[in-house]
Parts: sequence; C-alpha cells; structure tokens
Amino acid sequence: MAICVSVGIFFWFLPVPDGLPIDGWHAFAVFISVILSFILRPFPMGTMVIFGLMTLMLTNTLTVDEALKGYGNSVVWLVVAAFLIAGSVVKTGFGLRIALILVKRFGNSMLGLGYSMTAAELILGPIVPSNTARGGGILAPITRSLSEALGSFPDDKPERAGAYLTTLGAHANLITAAMFLTGMAANPVLAESAKIVFNVEFTWGMWALGAVVPGLVGLVLLPPFIKYLTKPELDDTKAAQKSALLDLEKLGRRTFSEKVMGVVFVILIVLWTTKAFHGMGTTLVAWIGVTLLLLTKTQRWDEMAQNSKAWDTFIWLGGLLTMANTLKTYGMVDWFAGIMQNMLSDMEGLTIVILMALIYFYSMYAFSMLTAHIFALATAFFAVALGVGAPTLLIIALLAYFSNLCACITNYSTGPVIIYFGLGYVKSPRWFSIGFFVSLFHISIWLTVGLAWWKFLGWW
Repeated sequence: MAICVSVGIFFWFLPVPDGLPIDGWHAFAVFISVILSFILRPFPMGTMVIFGLMTLMLTNTLTVDEALKGYGNSVVWLVVAAFLIAGSVVKTGFGLRIALILVKRFGNSMLGLGYSMTAAELILGPIVPSNTARGGGILAPITRSLSEALGSFPDDKPERAGAYLTTLGAHANLITAAMFLTGMAANPVLAESAKIVFNVEFTWGMWALGAVVPGLVGLVLLPPFIKYLTKPELDDTKAAQKSALLDLEKLGRRTFSEKVMGVVFVILIVLWTTKAFHGMGTTLVAWIGVTLLLLTKTQRWDEMAQNSKAWDTFIWLGGLLTMANTLKTYGMVDWFAGIMQNMLSDMEGLTIVILMALIYFYSMYAFSMLTAHIFALATAFFAVALGVGAPTLLIIALLAYFSNLCACITNYSTGPVIIYFGLGYVKSPRWFSIGFFVSLFHISIWLTVGLAWWKFLGWW
C-alpha cells in the first residue's frame, strides 16, 4: 500500500507538463496509483478504487456527482447483468451439463477430449462473462476429475494426461474470452474506450463478427498444437468418458430451471446478434435475460443480491470508468497522443498498428490482471492510433482481441490461468515456455487470417 501511495504522491507533485490542466495531472497521479495497486494487490480492487475516488473528491479534483458518474454508465450495468446471468448458469447446472455431454460424446481420444473442452468454452463464452467463472469455476474442476480418471495426478504421471488438459483448458479459455464482448468482464471497458476516443460503438455483433474466423481457426488448431507442446502419454480416454457419464447420472434429468436457462441463453444470443433489426442495446438485452430468470424463479432476487462478484465488479468498474473519462476530459489522453504522434509520424499506418499491437501484447508480462492491463494502456494506445491516423476499426479489433490472448504468456495473468496452473500439472518454467510459443501461435493467426478477414469486412 505504501508503494502505491508513494508513487501517486510522487506524480502528484511533479511539475505539470505544458498544455495540461493541473486537475488532469492530479487525476493521472491517482489513476497510476490505483493501477499499480491492481498489480501489487495490497487491498481488493474495489477498496483501492474507492480510495482513489475519495482522494479526487477530497482534493476538489472532482465533485461528488462527477466522481459517481461512472456508475451510471451502461457498460457497468451490462457487466453486472452478465454476472447475474452467469450465476444462474452455474446454479442450474446448465454449464456443467453442456461440458459433460460434450466429453461423453466426443472424448474417446485425447484430441477428442481436447475438442470437447474447446467446444464447451465456445458455447459458454457468450453468456458467462467472467472467464474465471467459466474456466475456473465450471471447466477446471471437470478437467481435474478427467485427468484423475485417466490416472494422471500432479505428483504421479502428470504427463499422462493432466499436463495436456490443464494447459489446453487455460489457453482455450483465453480464445473464447477474446471472441465475445461478454466473454470477459473487462471487454466492455475496451469497447467503451473505443467509443470515448474514436466515437465508434464496437457492438456485441461487431466484436463477434470480427473474431469468428480467426477465433474458430485458433480453437480448431489449438488442441493439436498444445498436444505437440505437451506430448501426453495417453491417447485412449474412455475412462474419462465413463467419468463424465457418471457425473451426468448424478445430475439427473434436466430441471425446469435448467430448461429455462437454456431458453434464455438462446434468446440472448439471438437478440445480441440481431440488433440491426430491433435496435435494443447489449445492456438492455442482458437485463431482459435477468428479468426472465427472476420472473420464472430460475433464480431468486436474494440469491442474485448475494452475487458478490457482480457487485464487486460494479464498484471497481464504475470508479475506473470515472477516472478514465476524467483523463480524457482534462486532455491527458490527447496530450500523450500528441507526443506519440510526433515520434511515429514517419511510419506507415498498418505498420504502426501492428507494432502497437505487439507492444500491447507483450507488455502483459508486467501485469498480473487483464483488467489492469486494459485500463492502464488501452485508451492511451487508442489515442496514439487516432493521432497518427491508423485504421480505426483495425486498431480497435487488434487491441480488443489481444487484450485477452496476451494472458497466455504467464501463469499469473488472469483468474482461470492461475487456477489451471494451480492444479499443479505443469511447473512454472515450462508454463512460461509453452506460453511464449502459444503467443506466437495467436499472433500468427490473428495477424494473417485475422487481417485478411478484417480486410474482407472493410475494416482497413
């Protein structure tokens, strides 16, 4: 905590750069301190965001109304609604059943088991916005039980199956997180940054459309690629299928609540992908889903009110959006963009975009949370791209998708990666080396197949 405060005080009392209002510089000092706290984690994120907002109000940098403005942002309420829906996916057993059915039907070989996991991720990706809840809460426990059913344990024959399955599970989670606006909690934040800087609304449909081709290519190629890197000793996985069958029998027949959850799932996907016809925004559609779950008593309000993840996210996300908007309002983002524009003025637009995307990707080594990475860098990188005249939709797409894929490089980057790594099947040095090769895998796909697809869409 002392380090975070000291850094904030240091920036606060530095000379204000020419062309910046003093309030903008003070807001930047507080923002840097809060982002650093996400990395060092002296307190939970919500605590540090409240501390930052209180500092801005007590120093008259912001009024109370200005400090609370972020909590009225539709992005914040989209994320809250998505977390409430995700709670129902877990509570009803809908997500677990999907995963087990796929394993039962297609998991008769190691590759088949791998494709079952990636398919489960793909199905759950649009409606479980916490990649930690999806990967760590639903699929990681299944992965562990399947590994053990195949006679593979962290301290006994990890290479038999567990190393492959846990590594694949972690990296498949990141691809599906990248493919949907609702695939990871902080994705809407990046979309909001694009709206602030470029005045471009990167909707749920646009996000999914831009990711569908490179994302599916990645999901298809990932299981054999991870199998090549980890070389599992076992190929016959009938024991895992039997384990999934037993777990399905324990679940029993589908309940009314589970059936309702399935219907709501279909309604959400249809409405999100057909906005051009009905005009309802992503947030409104998400709250329609919440309302349906409440009216059908699939989940009670008191259960939703106890969803700590939803309300914790509400506190830190709303506060951070206030700070990000303040930096834009006071000219901090434009000031930084002007400096970078002078440095990059001699480079061609596409070259700048690719260079920025690569820097953005590998800067994740310095972060222990995807959210902190997005808040610290996304808006600034967008501003630089705006300043140098880079193709707008191209830079939005690359940063949107790389914001999730970049978590592949370390074992501390995001919740599901930490959980999969924590199962103990892969040691830290090996995780890093595999992660680096996976980063090359992602970059080669999204900068070839992705660029070609976005060219076809007219994004650059």
